[in-house]
Formats: sequence, structure tokens, C-alpha cells
Amino acid sequence: MTTIINTKLAENRGKSRIWLEGGKLSRQGYEPGKTYDLQVTEGRLVIKPNDRGIYTVSRKTRNGKLIPVIDICRDDLAELFDGVKMLRVLVTQGKIVIEAHHQHKLIKERVERLVSRLVNNEPLRVCSLFHGGGVLDKAIHTGLEAAGVESKIGVAVELESAYLESSLENNPELWDEKSVVIESPIQSVDLSRKTPGMDIVVAGIPCTGASKAGRSKNKLAHAEEHEAAGAMFFNFLSFVEKVNPAVVIIENVPEYSNTASMAVIRSVLGSLGYNLQERILDGNEFGALERRQRLCAIGISEGLEGHFDIEAVMPYLKKPETLAEIMDEIPMNSDRWRSFDYLNEKEIRDKAAGKGFARQLLTPNDPCCGTIGRHYAKCRSTEPFFLHPQNPELSRLFSVAEHAKVKGIPEQVVDGLSDTIAHQVLGQAIVYPVFVAVAKALGISLRKAMNNVVSINPAVVMAKHHNAALAA
Repeated sequence: MTTIINTKLAENRGKSRIWLEGGKLSRQGYEPGKTYDLQVTEGRLVIKPNDRGIYTVSRKTRNGKLIPVIDICRDDLAELFDGVKMLRVLVTQGKIVIEAHHQHKLIKERVERLVSRLVNNEPLRVCSLFHGGGVLDKAIHTGLEAAGVESKIGVAVELESAYLESSLENNPELWDEKSVVIESPIQSVDLSRKTPGMDIVVAGIPCTGASKAGRSKNKLAHAEEHEAAGAMFFNFLSFVEKVNPAVVIIENVPEYSNTASMAVIRSVLGSLGYNLQERILDGNEFGALERRQRLCAIGISEGLEGHFDIEAVMPYLKKPETLAEIMDEIPMNSDRWRSFDYLNEKEIRDKAAGKGFARQLLTPNDPCCGTIGRHYAKCRSTEPFFLHPQNPELSRLFSVAEHAKVKGIPEQVVDGLSDTIAHQVLGQAIVYPVFVAVAKALGISLRKAMNNVVSINPAVVMAKHHNAALAA
């Protein structure tokens, strides 16, 4: 009978220690008093029974019964299992094999992959989930580039063809000949196929079930009940486990931080060796006119941690004083100015019902605006409208250009799109300067981590890169 044990590498008086005891030893013939030898081969520690062995199986008594104990406490264990926290122990009749747990190997692999690419000035490969029109990815790319770190999309997954085509056309800097574009529901992507490792996973996990409006509209008790978006955190985690990135970037509504989904994400990423930092970031604080708050969570792999601090991320732009700075010149008699009587009537009904919903009728002198969502083109009651300068009974939607500007998004992101699709791309996107600032800070921290890893073990990184190049 074979036994596999996943156990921690212990420490005793400053030395690394491996402690094995109990029936799992005696069942395979490792009885108290038996002798054995230790061998180190290919990064493994092997215990082999030998009647003339140097080491002896110890004993202890429990409830009057002798219990076999193998206690290994040696100086060279620290070198053999440098940085290892968890061990995999295989106990068989003829030998016991002790090696680093597979999770440590995955951590080592992703750290060396990222550091190798940085050292060799190669672009980091990004796995973009729920890609949309590429606004979040463009912000991440721009921020990393400002820190001297190049990036390209390795894999992008998006359901909507129009969004993908727009990103491919309008964000050429994100893509290269190695990029793989997947037009599909994320749950339909086949992860059983061989997939290259990625350096960064970027995910704006759909928030329909977590946002206040989404939960109210769909009458949800919790976010995970949403038929389409409720389980997508599972698909996100499946991708993370598959592509084994060194960095994970998550964006969502602030309410997402209190969902069961986020609790699971925190737990799973922790078990996979990521240190997760979270912060609610405000668009106005980072130089945008839209008063949009978003949860930003950054998971950094063990081995790269200690240099990035999300609380230290600072804005690089100052917010315009008023909306006047981004307004288009719309003629007073333009048919964009409308009465929207049905919205005024709905506002009256909502107030009478105690719902507290009210229209956002703004002027050029207003210092900011509220959140503009994905379905802005539908003229919904609580999103921002510009009030007619002369006729208070008329108002209009923000133009596509104005919508982009209040979020700080480069207008070329939505070039060639209809107003409806453009508002969808922008409305489900992020406040651009927020994530540029985050990505720049992240890029600086990754370069510091690279220097630290290379100073500790330059040969491993360079050799790994060389071998990978030969294999390619």
C-alpha cells in the first residue's frame, strides 16, 4: 500500500526538519530499530532501507504501543528545499521519496518565467478574461509601459464579437502574432488542452449579480444567484490555475468585496501562493470626472511579494474643474435635446414609493458626474444627462466622446462603433487613469522583484530562459 503525505517543512533550532511517524511507516516495513540510508538525487531526498544503513528508525511510545519515527534534521535540507514550505512524501515498501510539493514547483516556474522575460526585455504575456473592448487591458498595458515593462495579450476571452473586433482594430499595441483570440462564453473554453503559461491574468469579472442595481433588478438574495454571471468566479479561478500567472488583477464593483465569490477567490488564491491586496479606488481621486468607485484586487505570487503596496498607489492626473472642459458643442436646436417626460414621471413615482431614485440633470458647472453604465444608450432614469442651457424641460445624453472623456479613456478605443455599442464598451469599462496608475506601480514593483530574484540566483533564471528558447 502506497501512502502520499503533503506536509510542511518544519524547523528545529534553526535547522530544517522532516518528521515522519506512525502506521504509514510500519505498514511499509520501516519499524523501530531498522536502518536506512539517505540519498539526494534530482532535487529529491530518498530514504532507502539498508541493513547496514547509517541512520536508524527511532521510536516513541503512544498508549503502550511502539511508534516508528523518522526524524531528519540536517543543514543541507535548507539548501535542498530552499524556499519550500510544503513537501510531498511518497512512502512505499522499497523507498521513501521526499520532494517539493507541486505547488512550490508552480510558484517557482511562474516567478522564473516572469523574471526571465523581464531580464531579456521580452513582453509579459497577459491572459485577458471578459476582455470587452479592451479598455482595462489598454490601461494595464499603458501603465506597465510607463514603468518600462512591455506586455502583449497571450490569450483573450470575450463573448461579444463586436467588442473583440473593436479591440483588435483600435488597440493594436495589445496584440501580436502570438496572441490567441477566443470568442466564446468563458465556461465553454476547453481548458483540458495544453496552454502556455501566462505572466498576468486580467479579469473584470461580470458584476451583474453583485451591483446594487443588478441585485435589485433581478431580485437576488446574493450575487451568486445570477443566472449568467453568478458562477463566473469559478471559471476565472480555473483559468488562473491553468495558466499559472505570476500576477492576478481583478476589477469589480465595491459590493463584490462582500460576496461569497470574493471570499472563495481570496481563499483559493491564497492556497495557490498569491498574496492578495485590495483597495476601493475612486475615479475623481485619480483625475477623472466620473465619480465611479471600483474594487481593485492585485494578487502577487510568492517570490515576488514585498515590493507592491496598493495603498501607496497615487494619482498622476488632476481632475478637471468642471464638466465644461469635456463638453461637445451641441446646437441649442439639436434633436439630441429631448423632454424625456417618461423619466420625469418615473422620478415622481419612485419618490412617492420611497425608492430615493432621482435623475442626474447636470450643467457645465458641475464638478463631476455619477457612474455611466453599459446600457446608457437606453436613457435610464438615474444616469447623467446634460440639462439644456436655456430650456429646463429638455436634456440630453452625454455623447460618446464625452462619455470617454469623463472616464479618461482614449477616444480611439471606440472608433468606428455605433453609439449604442460604443456606450456599451465604455459603460462596462473602468476609469482609465485609475488602472494606469495601478499598473505603473505594479510594473515598478516587478522590476524591483526581478532584481532581487536575479541577485539571489541569476544562473537559474538565465538557464531556464535559454532552455526554453532552444525548445521553441
